[in-house]
Amino acid sequence: MRVALVDYDSGNLHSAEKAFALMGRETGAEVFVTADPEAVRAADRIVLPGDGAFPACRVALDAVPGMVEALREAVLSRGVPFMGICVGMQMLADTGHEYRETDGLGWIGGEIDAIHAPGLKVPHMGWNDLTVLQPHPVLEGIATGDHAYFVHGWQFQVREPAHLLASVDYGGPVTAVVGRDNIVGTQFHPEKSQAVGLRIITNFLRWNP
Repeated sequence: MRVALVDYDSGNLHSAEKAFALMGRETGAEVFVTADPEAVRAADRIVLPGDGAFPACRVALDAVPGMVEALREAVLSRGVPFMGICVGMQMLADTGHEYRETDGLGWIGGEIDAIHAPGLKVPHMGWNDLTVLQPHPVLEGIATGDHAYFVHGWQFQVREPAHLLASVDYGGPVTAVVGRDNIVGTQFHPEKSQAVGLRIITNFLRWNP
């Protein structure tokens, strides 16, 4: 099984590659970083990381010739399991409102809006307790109260409640995990979330939606 981590100059690829490669050795997965759309199209699993501002990440993704088309073909047409991380998860939405209105991939309905947490620092940075809202194979073994590591000032307002898998409390509920069909996304960084993150990565590598 080949797992592609998409390289478009907008993700913390080094730590993600280390964590996925570590769990890949346990699950028999070959993890590789690539900016080649054909390699992404042919992969058995696809991971889209993302750090920074939503518009900059979308511009960077669009700047890799053929990458968005390869992602659509693999994920939407062929049903390849997909994981978005941080802004990679936010780009699943229809629209982002950070700095300017920017189209997302539109794979999970919703919008990216600023976190409003009166009395709390924004961005939301550090460890926070997950609230698991729905069972999902990628969350197997993860329970409400487990900790994950977040760094973000914007949040995914999911349109369909069925697509919201987990949240955290930060001045109110904030989306932590989204998913539908063969697509899942985490607002937190699993590669920085120690045992919880490694469990989620392992679950993703074993997931056969």
